[in-house]
Amino acid sequence: MCEPRHFEVRYAINPWMDTDTPVDTALAREQWARLVQVYRDHGHTVETVSPVEGLPDMVFAANAAVVVDGRVLGSSFHAPERRPESAAYELWFKNSGFDVHPPGSVCEGEGDLVPCGPYILAGTGFRTEWAAHREAQEFFGRPTISLQLVDPRFYHLDTALFFLGEEGDGEGQDDGDGNGTGRRAGNIAYYPPAFSPGSREVLRRLYPRAVIASEDDALAFGLNSVSDGRHVFIDPQAQGLVDQLADRGYVPVPVDLSEFRKAGGGIKCCTQEIRS
Repeated sequence: MCEPRHFEVRYAINPWMDTDTPVDTALAREQWARLVQVYRDHGHTVETVSPVEGLPDMVFAANAAVVVDGRVLGSSFHAPERRPESAAYELWFKNSGFDVHPPGSVCEGEGDLVPCGPYILAGTGFRTEWAAHREAQEFFGRPTISLQLVDPRFYHLDTALFFLGEEGDGEGQDDGDGNGTGRRAGNIAYYPPAFSPGSREVLRRLYPRAVIASEDDALAFGLNSVSDGRHVFIDPQAQGLVDQLADRGYVPVPVDLSEFRKAGGGIKCCTQEIRS
């Protein structure tokens, strides 16, 4: 994670960003610090990257890379304003003992590449390029499933979908078609209208027990959440999704990151997961 010391809306590179809307920087820091503390209270280790002046979106650490089995695929940002972030995060990874593979195509880390059990779900349409999906599959050696995003409000895959994990009520069961797909794939929550018809069908087949979010919950960044398989760290305004998750046996942990929504970010955007 990266402290929002320099966080502000200085430019507009997604529909959520409005340079005329001021950011309460003190509140943003309080909200971010609260998220860090909540993670630690639930037994997770949080390491931090030093923020760089002039990079207001560096707080959105998820976009910096994808880490699977200790292997790091770095980032190459679509927007020129964010491109210098790649070097800052690459330095942190190298200093922490990781080798970093720089992508050859536009690739915005966990924003569009979401590890889900044996698969990597990969978004495209607004930021990350199709070619980066192929590159991720070759690098990680995991089936990488391309999904077309069609609603600019959900410009990254992690604004429209998140992985719930292998645990929770009903997880690890067969999906009913006799081939055990549900057992292998775990489960997700997502907002179907964010995807093209073909991509919706792919998700329906892979995750027949998926939690389906409403538009209101998706717009509250309820899908920009982090799950450890039991606890789901989620925006409290996504109340319908919170209720669904609780009904499925998960433990929702509400954390308000409303200031970061002004830049099109939330809990997951602020969180880079290190999968060793």
